[in-house]
Amino acid sequence: MSRIQSQVRGTGGYLPERILTNDELSKFVDTSDEWIVQRTGITQRHIAAQGELTSDLALKASQNALENAGLTPEDIDLIVVATTTPDRTFPATAAILQNKLGMRHGVAFDIQAVCSGFVFGVATADSYIRSGMARRALVVGAETASRILDWSDRTTCVLFGDGAGAMILEATEVADDAPEKGVLACSLRTDGGHWDKLYVDGGVSSTRSIGHLRMEGREVFKHAVGMISDVVEDVLEKSGKTTGDLDWFVPHQANRRIIDGAGRKLGVPEAKVIVTVDRHANTSAASVPLALAEASADGRIKSGQLVMIEAMGGGFTWGACLLRW
Repeated sequence: MSRIQSQVRGTGGYLPERILTNDELSKFVDTSDEWIVQRTGITQRHIAAQGELTSDLALKASQNALENAGLTPEDIDLIVVATTTPDRTFPATAAILQNKLGMRHGVAFDIQAVCSGFVFGVATADSYIRSGMARRALVVGAETASRILDWSDRTTCVLFGDGAGAMILEATEVADDAPEKGVLACSLRTDGGHWDKLYVDGGVSSTRSIGHLRMEGREVFKHAVGMISDVVEDVLEKSGKTTGDLDWFVPHQANRRIIDGAGRKLGVPEAKVIVTVDRHANTSAASVPLALAEASADGRIKSGQLVMIEAMGGGFTWGACLLRW
């Protein structure tokens, strides 16, 4: 007997050229490098250029992932784009990305789960592949979060940055007794009762405007570590693994204190935690794939290693997936 598994074929990332440091921020908002670093661990963030769209960032990350995998757009039959900052209300940014890749086949759609979007996207693509509805999936997290920030609000504008990351998952038929590979287990959660703790105060139906990101930072922090631990522990139970089996823990890069708190609660040594928040800030749905692309490119994540990804975002949404690289 055999089974279909979703294996990681390649990863890629892209960050806009413009870097905005904490010192630069302090020139137009009441903050300082010391204040930001102490509370978040962030020293800088990348900002998309004028006219540079979310789909443009997604395109470059996707091209890098395709090159890394040794594939072309013709080899892809599913595109899932996780984003909170789409190019347009419609069509989906995934459809725009499909067109920019020169594809006229397959299916492409967006997922909106805010910072958890990429994890939700991996789980969705894995389900498509296991069911036989797709052969190769391009899963992208892409954000131009700078476009929804209130640059006079120091509690939010210091936290976010722009970027995109991509992963290609490929269907592989393996014998039932073959070594595990690819996506092993996922756990996803949503609780809309917390919607007003992290949200954007605009929308098509409500205000007919884009709005700005609003957050109750203490409330988000209060829930984050427990929610993250919940889904990670669920995934470990589903897969028959323990924290000690993990080679790498790749969390959503929202805040260094949340990352450290989750690592301590789960018992993951700091040396096994991938951290990019200091240089990327919170890139929402792009943060996990950007971290994966960086750690894979520099040789930290190697074939055969066990990698846990997790994220939490507005909604609240939260989720985790375990992958054998």
